[in-house]
Amino acid sequence: MLILTRKKGEALIIDRNIEIKIMEIEDGKIKLGIEAPKNIEILRKEIYKNVEEENLAAINNKSKIEDIKRLLGK
Repeated sequence: MLILTRKKGEALIIDRNIEIKIMEIEDGKIKLGIEAPKNIEILRKEIYKNVEEENLAAINNKSKIEDIKRLLGK
């Protein structure tokens, strides 16, 4: 993990086409601005985890449905 110290208004560049800028620091919270190409998906980690869990559950359910179909001979 890379840890950087930035002040309000400062930014960093990732892979030449993603810019993360410190917009505001107040009461222990930091507001970030992220500029990235439209094809780059940006999600909060808790949202990403939920999507990942739902995808895994869907895969497991599909497997169960296929097992039921096999048992019923369909």
